[in-house]
Amino acid sequence: MTDVSVIVDSRGGNTRKVADAIAEEMGITAKNVTPELTDDAKLLFLGSGTYGGKPGEKMMKFIDTGDFSGRKVALFGTSASLAGGQKMINAMTDALTKKGATITGDYHCRGKMLVINWGHPNSEDLENAKNFARMMKKD
Repeated sequence: MTDVSVIVDSRGGNTRKVADAIAEEMGITAKNVTPELTDDAKLLFLGSGTYGGKPGEKMMKFIDTGDFSGRKVALFGTSASLAGGQKMINAMTDALTKKGATITGDYHCRGKMLVINWGHPNSEDLENAKNFARMMKKD
């Protein structure tokens, strides 16, 4: 069993940047979520972009088919709007809680979409993601 894993579902690259910042802080490499991915880390960082106020389909399939009983999960994501991002985080929280996970925290920042939020996630967003990772590791 590994200590920490970072798993991400990112279509446009915004959430991948956040995942890479978190993984760098943890001294590991972020993994793209795939249907066949299995992970037994004690602490999972799960991240997704926001698509119509929802997490990515690959991430939700990973959650639906995984066993998270007694596992700590920290959530992160990006979206064009903060409200949409919170809705996405809530959907992941609900699904993971039903699967037995303990949600230790969440982090969300803006991500660019078309002409909205150019420059995000920016260096401040990524530094905040690293701070989030350090806080989650302490638990």
